Amino acid sequence: MPEKAKVACLLSGNGTTMSALLFHSRLPDCPYEIVLVASNNPEAPGLGIAEAEGIATFAHDHRGMDRSAHEAIMNEALRKSSAEYLALCGYMRILTEDFVDGWEGRMVNTHPSLLPKYKGLDTHQRAIDAGDAFGGCSVHIVTPELDGGPLLGQLPVAILPGDTAESLASRVILAEYQLYPRKLAEYVGRHYRADWLLERARELALAMPEAEERESHGAPAWRTSGKSGKYFAHFSDTHHGSEHVALLVKTGGPDEVESLAETAPDTYFKPAYYGASGWVGIILNRPGVDWDNVEDWLNRSWRMVAPKRLSQLQSAANEF
Repeated sequence: MPEKAKVACLLSGNGTTMSALLFHSRLPDCPYEIVLVASNNPEAPGLGIAEAEGIATFAHDHRGMDRSAHEAIMNEALRKSSAEYLALCGYMRILTEDFVDGWEGRMVNTHPSLLPKYKGLDTHQRAIDAGDAFGGCSVHIVTPELDGGPLLGQLPVAILPGDTAESLASRVILAEYQLYPRKLAEYVGRHYRADWLLERARELALAMPEAEERESHGAPAWRTSGKSGKYFAHFSDTHHGSEHVALLVKTGGPDEVESLAETAPDTYFKPAYYGASGWVGIILNRPGVDWDNVEDWLNRSWRMVAPKRLSQLQSAANEF
């Protein structure tokens, strides 16, 4: 199994949402682990839960402090924990834009409404007052806009006749305990999923001039367009007994393939059948893929098969 993503939780209270994430992390095949639970409230009950479960904790009271100064202290603890992602679990502090930007794309939150409806507070009463048939919860990436980041998932909860904000909240929180761990797992584990890796590879491959996707031997592949088009990349999802999800690209020949596979085996491998023809596999289901390097390989491979009129046009464009 790939190395687990390291997640830190920020909370201010009881820690029930954090607990949902924590216990999910201990299920088989969960792609993340909780490495720190941090709080702006040293008396937060959630800290005691984390300590009892063997999770490192950190707390620093925000009272009497400048917001930025307090965030700097919290951020230092988060960085020392080696956390790659942050999960907000009832953290009752408005975060500054600088803090959010420092964790861009790596901070997630759960919100008790079907966003973009009812951002902010009093979400359940607002849904009831509006006559909505459903309340619910959303998991989203955190951006500087309050409750405005890209959605990762939602779960509707029916509003019953006679519901109060409190009775609706008691059911929505149960939905959150189900949705949040699953969407966090999907998000942090996406770098190892073949569907996500295929979309990244597809986006880069189709950015090549006059490139088109055409299935090859039952797998996605990309070639130059037209009747005489030639393939410059193939997507391999553990084909021919390989453990790798990979992008196959052309090299200068079998000798280069052997050299790459020998000197950087964590990045390259010699694919079955294709390797003898000078194709190398770039391993994608691994930590820290350098997508700029992948793009460079695609460009090089495309140039090896592209008609001269296209390669010359691209060379001229690159000069400007």
